Amino acid sequence: MRIDFIARARLGAPMLLLAVAAAQVAPSNPPPATATPVPYASVSELNLLLSQLEQTSQAVQLDLAKLRIEKWKTDANSKRGTQADADSIQRNLQNALPEIVAQLRSSPESLAATFKLYRNLDALYDVFASVVESAGAFGSRDEFQSLQNDFSALERSRRAVADRMESLSNTKEDELAKLRADLQKAQAALAAAPPPPVKKVVVDDTEPVKKPPSKKSTGKATKKTPTTPPAQPSSNTGGQTSPPPSPPPQ
Repeated sequence: MRIDFIARARLGAPMLLLAVAAAQVAPSNPPPATATPVPYASVSELNLLLSQLEQTSQAVQLDLAKLRIEKWKTDANSKRGTQADADSIQRNLQNALPEIVAQLRSSPESLAATFKLYRNLDALYDVFASVVESAGAFGSRDEFQSLQNDFSALERSRRAVADRMESLSNTKEDELAKLRADLQKAQAALAAAPPPPVKKVVVDDTEPVKKPPSKKSTGKATKKTPTTPPAQPSSNTGGQTSPPPSPPPQ
């Protein structure tokens, strides 16, 4: 029964290896940092989770390096397959996992970075399960026990990341619901408010009448010549005018 399980796992190993390889070549651009400060409790929880995961990673790498797969009593194809799985796990733990952990530390409450870590651990879990089963069937007792302990620690880390991802999702949904409610209240208040009074602006487009410029006086007074009134006709009959008076004798 154990050998049959290993054979079935071996058939699915290429797809699992592709998943691990995809995690290695995933874009390394870190997600943008959140504008709001991250709660201290959340950061502490994440630091503890990542610290335990890094310890598990180091233990797995050491125990995989101690394996003597070439001495297992099995066929050459099974040995090559198990060795390929072990090498793939080593490369992931040395290259892909540290980069993902660094991204998550820089953005502790990023759902994208948290899901990326979970997806990588899930791929490692599936491939590592095949190696542990092979060690239990063909390896020594010490090899199997060491890998079994590492496998249990990896499973705990995977579940912890999954629980954190669920908690972050619920928190983000609550924040989004609150923002939507606040937006609806603001829209309702804006609709109920009376419109502002219309300001009337009077524009006077008539041009003012320009006054002619005043002439400045030259300062010289003009002499006015007296005018002699015209002689009035006398009222004698016949219409004749009386001669002018003669001058007095000298």
